Amino acid sequence: MKSLFLILLALNVFQFSAQALEASDLQKIIKSYGIPEERLGLYVLDLNTIPHKEILSVRGEEKMIPASLSKILTAVASLKKFGPSYKFKTTLWSTASESGPVVKGDLYLKGGGDPGFVSETLWFLVNEYTRNEVQKIEGNIVVDESYFDSVRFDESRDPERVDRAYDAPIAAMSFNWNSITVHVRPAKLGDSPKIFLNPDNGEWKIINKAKTKKGKSAAIRVSRVGADTIYVTGWIGQKSDEVVKYKSILAPAMWAGNNLKAFLAHRGITVTGDVKLGKVPTQAHLVAEAEGKPMRETVSDMMKFSNNYVAEMLTKNLAAKYKKQPGTMDDGVGIIKEVIEDLGISGKNFHFQNPSGLSRANVIRPKDMTQILSEAYGSFGFSSEFLSSLPLAGVDGTLKKRMVHTAAEGRVRAKTGMLTGVAGLAGFAGRKDGQVYAFTFLFNGPGPQGDLARRLFDDLAARLVK
Repeated sequence: MKSLFLILLALNVFQFSAQALEASDLQKIIKSYGIPEERLGLYVLDLNTIPHKEILSVRGEEKMIPASLSKILTAVASLKKFGPSYKFKTTLWSTASESGPVVKGDLYLKGGGDPGFVSETLWFLVNEYTRNEVQKIEGNIVVDESYFDSVRFDESRDPERVDRAYDAPIAAMSFNWNSITVHVRPAKLGDSPKIFLNPDNGEWKIINKAKTKKGKSAAIRVSRVGADTIYVTGWIGQKSDEVVKYKSILAPAMWAGNNLKAFLAHRGITVTGDVKLGKVPTQAHLVAEAEGKPMRETVSDMMKFSNNYVAEMLTKNLAAKYKKQPGTMDDGVGIIKEVIEDLGISGKNFHFQNPSGLSRANVIRPKDMTQILSEAYGSFGFSSEFLSSLPLAGVDGTLKKRMVHTAAEGRVRAKTGMLTGVAGLAGFAGRKDGQVYAFTFLFNGPGPQGDLARRLFDDLAARLVK
């Protein structure tokens, strides 16, 4: 009897804890910021109750632009369809019948849609190939990118192109996020600073108009001009830290092929021909293979830093594997929609056109976004991987500098979203007593109020964990 009493007492204590947060607590914070309610969409769900209890709904059933919160849908669909351990593959093929130090025939690089195919992966692939004991290839490097279509920039993106890495093109054979890293270091006073490219395959021209000045600060501007020129202007102080800029490239397959040729040269393998585009012939045989990261890490790459390139690569991969080849954005987006509708979200209540959120055409209700989070939280097959992919407040990703030294630090995992006039935060708040809330906070309104909305969202998240 005493044991039963203690159990009932514990349940009452838990129930009191679960009911400690009321909508009025959050409404006070919302009103203190003075943002008109018609510009907000806020929804909070208690995940410890069955059924889950609605804690707050401020225009929760109004469709709003989610910006990069759209990646939540892309992440859920990718983890659900591929599974957390799935790996993309990049391969080398040859039609040469003879073996030995000199091989006559082309070497084929076939892209398998790996968004994380970077220098380390290429080194692995080249090292695998070196065990064939080839020293010279009398032929071309032919890059096969046929796993995806040839559309580099989907029409669902903002039509204005920029040379920054977040606007990198998409291709089945991509390399180093389809971006080049430019490092700028000070030189002697009055001289042009030192410029280093990574990776440097010898194909790029550098126009260096910058100067080294006294001091610790810097004002360096780096632009990509055309397809193969880096233009550097401004100045850098002699005591300044290194300045690092990331620039997108324009021709992903050729970029990958040229770097393969350079990496082979570093291992003492000469290629006499050029880098070209083409397809692997049916009679070719596999000579080397490199696996990418497991899906859980690829999704984390997308979510932690809101990587648009990874989001679109995953979407075309969904299309190529589960629909048809070549993979297209439309087919991939259609698969994501199907997954979300299977979670119980009506297709009438959301419009999903771009998987990264780099579009104002995407709209969703805060209530439905929170429901998607709830379903992911309860999906045993990938819930832990999804949770760990989200930025952790005050610790990493796009939340590293937010909610620092507040109750939310280390206790809120959430995806951020931002466009001009759009701010968003959606994820989970976990209290020390084990209580977990799923939430979606959205703002659609004048651009200058975006910063104010982000501060409001941070305060609301902090209140959820108190």
